[in-house]
Amino acid sequence: IEIDMYHLKLNLKRGLVFGALTFVIPMVMGAVASVYLLRIDWLTSILLASMYASHTLIAYPVTARFGITKSPAVLISIVGTIIAVIGALLVLGAAVNIHQVGRFESASIAWLLCKLVLYCAAVLYLYPRLTRYFFKTYSDNVTQYVFVLAMVFLSALVAKLIGLEAVLGAFFAGLVLNRYIPTSSTLMSRIEFVGNALFIPYFLISVGMLVNLRSMFDHREALFVILVLVLTATLT
Repeated sequence: IEIDMYHLKLNLKRGLVFGALTFVIPMVMGAVASVYLLRIDWLTSILLASMYASHTLIAYPVTARFGITKSPAVLISIVGTIIAVIGALLVLGAAVNIHQVGRFESASIAWLLCKLVLYCAAVLYLYPRLTRYFFKTYSDNVTQYVFVLAMVFLSALVAKLIGLEAVLGAFFAGLVLNRYIPTSSTLMSRIEFVGNALFIPYFLISVGMLVNLRSMFDHREALFVILVLVLTATLT
């Protein structure tokens, strides 16, 4: 929702190239490193590589504070992040699908892509119309904020139901709702506050709680795995 879509479009082509590079290079090098250095199967290696290929705009609030969000370098990085994240999430969805089926099936992957296209078309068609109607009918900022949250959660839920990751649905909803929420509005300030004060910290806390630190010390090979992961992610 925070992204400046107008200036982003001006840097779209360069961002697409940058995004393709930041996705393909980590995917290829990461998968190869996992297979030949960690000796794990290709599906798991591709899943690990998608982790290298994806990244987040964690420094975006810093650029906003410095007032450089319209800089071409920042905008190209944003487009690159969007491409890399969507690509990585699609790989994740495909890998989970293959794991559930037990083997690679082109029909299964094609069906997943069809559901993705239908899902995107539905969000692009319905969300703008619902948002325009709701914002015209209800001018209260609290009600509008609840509506925005409901739309984001709904998009995330539907994405999860069709076999994709919920975070992809939330991200896509934010992009679609972007034009209806002015940067300097009260609604935007509330979204930023709750996001920065609650959602982002809770997300990081939940990820941290998943880490099993004991495995680092109980298994000697874990340190080698960590070394390979960190070096591969950094180099790619």
